Amino acid sequence: MLEILKPGLSTTVQDLGRPGYYHLGIPLSGGMDRYALSAANLLVGNDPGDAVLEAVFLGPDIRFTADATIAVTGAEMPPKIDGAEQPTWTVLSINAGQVLSFGFLKSGARAYIAVAGGIDVPMVLGSRSTYPLGALGGHDGRALKAGDSLRVGAAKRSVREGNTVAAELRRAPGATAVLRVLPGLYWNRITEAAGRHFFEDAWKVAPEADRIGYRFRGGRPLAFVPREQPFGAGSDPSNIVDSCYPYGSIQVPGGTEPIVLHRDAVSGGGYFMIGTVISADMDLIGQLQPHQTARFEAVDMAQALAARKERAAVAARLKSSLT
Repeated sequence: MLEILKPGLSTTVQDLGRPGYYHLGIPLSGGMDRYALSAANLLVGNDPGDAVLEAVFLGPDIRFTADATIAVTGAEMPPKIDGAEQPTWTVLSINAGQVLSFGFLKSGARAYIAVAGGIDVPMVLGSRSTYPLGALGGHDGRALKAGDSLRVGAAKRSVREGNTVAAELRRAPGATAVLRVLPGLYWNRITEAAGRHFFEDAWKVAPEADRIGYRFRGGRPLAFVPREQPFGAGSDPSNIVDSCYPYGSIQVPGGTEPIVLHRDAVSGGGYFMIGTVISADMDLIGQLQPHQTARFEAVDMAQALAARKERAAVAARLKSSLT
C-alpha cells in the first residue's frame, strides 16, 4: 500500500491510455511522456503499459507500507528515500515504513514513479489512466490528495537493484526544443508570409500549458487570407465550422498563440489547425517547462513516418536492454 503524505503539485495515476473513445469525446489520456512511463515500468519488471504515478513539477511524499521495488524516470526530479538522494532511471529498493520524496526539479516537467506490480486502481474503459476533466479513471477520477491510499499489484518479474537505463536511451529537450510539424489541415487559411514566420520564429511555452494542450507565445501573429464567413463558423478569421481535432494538432485562436492539443484534448471545435506535431515528438512536449523556448520545424509525411520508425527502434532497444 502507498500512503500519500503530500500529493505534490499534480500527481495522477496514468498508464498508456484508453484508445478507442475519442469519437465519443473521451480522450486517450495516459502518460504525457509515454516513453518515460514505459521505461519506468520495464525497470521494475512491469509490462510497459502498467499504471504508474505521473508527478508534475513537484513530486509527492509517499510512505510505503511494504517492501517494494521502484523506479523514477522522465524529468530530473531526484528521488529521495528517507531523505537520501537516489538516481533516476534506476531500479531502487524501498523498505516498509520508508518515505519516498523528491528534490527540486532540475530539468523536464513530468516524472514517472513505477512500483513493481503496478498501481492497482479500477479499470475504466480498459485503462487505469486519470482523466481529471471528466472525473474518470485513476483514483476517484482526480489528482491525488494527502491521506489517499493506493494498492499495488503483485510483482511480475524479478529485477536487479541498481539496473539502469543507458544515457543514450534517455530523451530530454534541449535548450530550445524542436517540434516537427506536418503542415496542413487548414494551412490554406493563412498567408504565405505567415506560414514562413510560424516556422522561423522562436516561441515560448506559456504558463497555461497542461494535459489538455500546450500553449505557446512570443512569435508573430498569423495573417489570414481574406474570406467570406462560412455559415456555422465564428466571425474571427481563425474560426471554422466545427471540425475534429487530431492529437498533436495545432490550433491558433485569434492567430496569436498556438496550442498543441495533447493527451486530454477535446475532440473537436471551431478553431482552425495549422498542422500537427508528429507522434515522435509528442512525448517531448510533455517535458517542456513554462517559458522554455521551442521552435516548430516543417516536415513531410515521409519524414514523419521515418521519425516514428526511429522512435519505435529506440523503444525496442530500451525493452531489449531491460528484459
